[in-house]
Amino acid sequence: MEKLKDFAKETNQPIFEINNDELISLSPYLDEENDSYKAPDDWFDKYDLSLDGFSGFPFINPSEEEKEEIIKKFLNGIQKLLNPESNWTFYKPFFLSLKHCVKCNTCAEACHIYVGSGKKEIYRPNFRSEVLRRIYKRYFTISGKVLKSFVGADIEVTYSLIRRLLELAYRCTLCRRCALYCPVGIDNGLIARELRKLFSQELGMAPVEVYKKGTRLHLQTGSTTGMKPHTFIDVIKFIEEDIHEKTGKKITIPVDKKGADIMLLHNGGEYLSWPDHIAAFAILFDAAGINYTLSSETLGYDGVNYGAWYDDVELARVGLRHLQIAHELGVKKLVIGECGHSHKVYSVIFDRILPASSPLWNIQRESCLPLMWEIVRSGVVKLDPMRNNFPITFHDSCNIVRLMGIVSPQRKIIKAISPGTFREMKPNGTYNYCCGGGSGFAIIRSLNFPVFRNKVSLRLKTKQILDTFSDVLNQDIPKVVVATCSNCKGSLRDIMKIYELFHKYKINYSGLADLIVNAITDIPPFLNLEEMEE
Repeated sequence: MEKLKDFAKETNQPIFEINNDELISLSPYLDEENDSYKAPDDWFDKYDLSLDGFSGFPFINPSEEEKEEIIKKFLNGIQKLLNPESNWTFYKPFFLSLKHCVKCNTCAEACHIYVGSGKKEIYRPNFRSEVLRRIYKRYFTISGKVLKSFVGADIEVTYSLIRRLLELAYRCTLCRRCALYCPVGIDNGLIARELRKLFSQELGMAPVEVYKKGTRLHLQTGSTTGMKPHTFIDVIKFIEEDIHEKTGKKITIPVDKKGADIMLLHNGGEYLSWPDHIAAFAILFDAAGINYTLSSETLGYDGVNYGAWYDDVELARVGLRHLQIAHELGVKKLVIGECGHSHKVYSVIFDRILPASSPLWNIQRESCLPLMWEIVRSGVVKLDPMRNNFPITFHDSCNIVRLMGIVSPQRKIIKAISPGTFREMKPNGTYNYCCGGGSGFAIIRSLNFPVFRNKVSLRLKTKQILDTFSDVLNQDIPKVVVATCSNCKGSLRDIMKIYELFHKYKINYSGLADLIVNAITDIPPFLNLEEMEE
């Protein structure tokens, strides 16, 4: 009889493995050439790194009373996750995933972190789920309660399991590829995300980068970058001047325009890290005559919503303000720029958050990708595919492709604006591998967590890129990986730097809007593929 796990592998997109001999050593120390610091020698005395040698949480050992309180709050959190009134957003898939795993381990082979680590057991997607089930059975099932009544509650064991769950919830990028391959639809990625929510809401535990420097900073200043409205206006003026200098065109980027068809919401990090990408949208929309606006209101210019990674309440606080701003401007649509998690938040999750009676329901929430394909398809902007005469591949961002199903428009665009130089990654589409920086990994910098990301989480994507360009790898020509997500571009930037793909093989990366603008005939080439920002 064929094993259960084999059914999930009946696909044209095979799972491939990394040769363990090729793996970079998983050292807990960070090479100064690869980043800005090296772990102090006393770290193993100061911090508990016993799970895998890495940590993004500076734990302090609690007292016995504090451990009991942590256990109490954690168990209370499980009750809330299993209550449809307190967890209406994700109760049903969480409950079903918790109850019905058949332990076939198909999810393990689908996980880029598990495979990239050399198949370390603790990185199996269902490993953390099994730890959670152990606690659940002990405290929430009749058999578990009976056993506990005879044996007694072991505070130390339960606390240790909870502590491990916090660490393991942040060894998953929430790409949910495991759910795609599971023969019974168990979503171990969602379980990891719901664990993060539990720790945040019940215990106040979350990486500083996604909470204090993430959603909290966003709500206080207007952006996760700390960029305030007046700084945003200055950046817009700089981008307008830069467009004129590079293209000769004087373009005024519309800000706070009442009654526009579209309010365009970019990832705030792009204004500072990739201003050329903001410029590309401005050039393209101006050339196509799109009636749109940006917003200078606090929060209105930064579409980041880190709550998607760890906390529904934080997600709602940020997202509702975005929709209120769009409503106040009187726009018809909120169009999400090239940001993966923002796509999912506003196009999917908010359908579960907004009450049907809310006037904010009248604001359509859409991806920028179909709109960009309509611009290219219509011919309203004259494009020369030969401008993009270099090998191109496309990285499918998890939230846009696997979790939303937007697969076709971006491929139609690339094929229309390049002279047959496009090649698919293998696997691709909904089966593609995560960039390795999803769910906050790209921004979490605490302790030596970046080493885990760089040497484990980014590993499979690096191999995938090299395999895709294998036939031209050593040719002295630029090669480009296109991504439609700021988080993914951040991961690609790290990959190019850490694994020296740019310097060794001239592999660079780009957004999709940038590639379109590079093909516009009445301006100079937009992309500079001979350089990469450090």
